[in-house]
Amino acid sequence: MPVAASAIYFLNLRGDVLINRLYRDDVGGNMVDAFRMHIMQTKELGTCPVRQIGGCSFFYMRISNVYIVIVVSSNANVACAFKFVVEAVSLFKSYFGGAFDEDAIRNNFVLIYELLDEIMDFGYPQNLSPEILKLYITQEGVRSPFSSKPADKPVPNATLQVTGAVGWRREGLVYKKNEVFLDIVESVNLLMSSKGSVLRCDVTGKILMKCFLSGMPDLKLGLNDKIGLEKESQLKNRPTKSGKTIELDDVTFHQCVNLTRFNSEKTVSFVPPDGEFELMKYRITEGVNLPFRVLPTIKELGRTRMEVNVKVKSVFGAKMFALGVVIKIPVPKQTAKTSFQVTSGRAKYNASIDCLVWKEEVLDQASNPNGIPGQVPMFTASGLRVRFLKVWEKSGYNTVEWVRYITKAGSYEIRC
Repeated sequence: MPVAASAIYFLNLRGDVLINRLYRDDVGGNMVDAFRMHIMQTKELGTCPVRQIGGCSFFYMRISNVYIVIVVSSNANVACAFKFVVEAVSLFKSYFGGAFDEDAIRNNFVLIYELLDEIMDFGYPQNLSPEILKLYITQEGVRSPFSSKPADKPVPNATLQVTGAVGWRREGLVYKKNEVFLDIVESVNLLMSSKGSVLRCDVTGKILMKCFLSGMPDLKLGLNDKIGLEKESQLKNRPTKSGKTIELDDVTFHQCVNLTRFNSEKTVSFVPPDGEFELMKYRITEGVNLPFRVLPTIKELGRTRMEVNVKVKSVFGAKMFALGVVIKIPVPKQTAKTSFQVTSGRAKYNASIDCLVWKEEVLDQASNPNGIPGQVPMFTASGLRVRFLKVWEKSGYNTVEWVRYITKAGSYEIRC
């Protein structure tokens, strides 16, 4: 449920109303008096940012020497309300030259009222993007004399942005070389018992992109996910292609992704922002390819000595290598002396964390098949692969696509 705010108030530290806007008639104009009397005068501002008084809820946040208070008369999304406040403050700062305080509000009453009418309609948040709002609210705010931030230039030729169709990208971009960089970054989380059984295993991943494309391109990304391949086979009336498929869980997308097209075709279609951004995040719990196996053994040599033997075998391909290998072996807190024998790399005892730390900068199977990869390029523990990345643009220019896979160790723990 959205915020559905009834009113918003801007107060100074004394409780004086600097500016306010009533969006609904379900609250009275004296609600700010209840906030001032029951919260500000009782010195309870720092206890909880959400208070309920007389059937109304007050969400408030202090920014510099200003309190921003949102009043709602029904059950509302608190996280959405505070997100709105943060985005609104960023918008005001972009107009005021980077400053937001009591003086900035007093110097820009007319502009603030105009912005409040645009960013919230009948209590529901609207577009808060400074790049878009500056296209049709061209009035410049009174800049603070203490602000050194240069004024933002208006974005030209962005008719689509005004309509809200593509608010994350402006028109008129031109690059001599059109390139797309795509990184699939995964973290492996594992908890294994002393008997070798897997207690917990999952992969959290994200797809990062960096686009340097001219015009307003439309991109289409295909992955080897099971649902997407089955949907493609149904649309094209042909059998599903053989090969490994994966099931993605907890998928979240960047706002540029066309969700309607994803629900119908199960393909990721989008008009990308310019530069670097996070396209999507996902999680996988089945069919995880562990990059290595760990075989620890412990022997007690009397009452004051113990011997730890750790064997680690990499499972990734022979042509792959690992970077930043770190193995931590916990030892008792009363450890007084240690000695090591390692096949490669270097090891030392770190008394501050009560661990033996074994490090290997670069590791591959040709030189040494044993080791824990901190980062394995061109390997995905989930088996996720990019089947295609297509770029369409009305001018028909050629593009260069770069795809990279990286697997990192998340919480990788083996009990013994």
